[in-house]
Amino acid sequence: MSEQVSIGLFNPKTPVNVDGIMRASGCYRVDQVFYTGNRYNLAKNAERQYGVDTKKAAQTIPLKGVESLLDIVPVNAKIVCVDLVVGATPLPIFVHPENAFYVFGPEDASIPQDIIDAADSVVYVPTVGCMNLAASVNVLLYDRLAKSSLTGDDELIKQSRDNNNRTKVKHWLK
Repeated sequence: MSEQVSIGLFNPKTPVNVDGIMRASGCYRVDQVFYTGNRYNLAKNAERQYGVDTKKAAQTIPLKGVESLLDIVPVNAKIVCVDLVVGATPLPIFVHPENAFYVFGPEDASIPQDIIDAADSVVYVPTVGCMNLAASVNVLLYDRLAKSSLTGDDELIKQSRDNNNRTKVKHWLK
């Protein structure tokens, strides 16, 4: 079975954050993103001031509005809630499941208790203060990649950089 990574957003508020999440999803190999609530839909229909998803990940990664995140948990996925919740596991010591459904709360509230109760794990990003939603998703996905076997490989760098970046590190001879 191959690795599967999905993201669930509970009632996100702004298109800028969702765009940032879509860009992160493209950078960190997320398969699909789900969201609940009406706030994002109302906001995205208003005039967009910024376009954050410059890699256009939203064109290749499904972004789907759903009624309930618990009703669409991907098959064999472990639910991992990411929120500042008392009793949660600090992200630096968390071991990511191979098949994960990461659930994030809105920018101005927490993940509902019924979703927390259904989770296989609840983790938090240690910070001084509350992080922006898109920043939290980026940190979580970075942590997942950093703990995987993909890091330390020049091939990952070559796949990740854009066409304008061909810089190399000069290796010093002793």
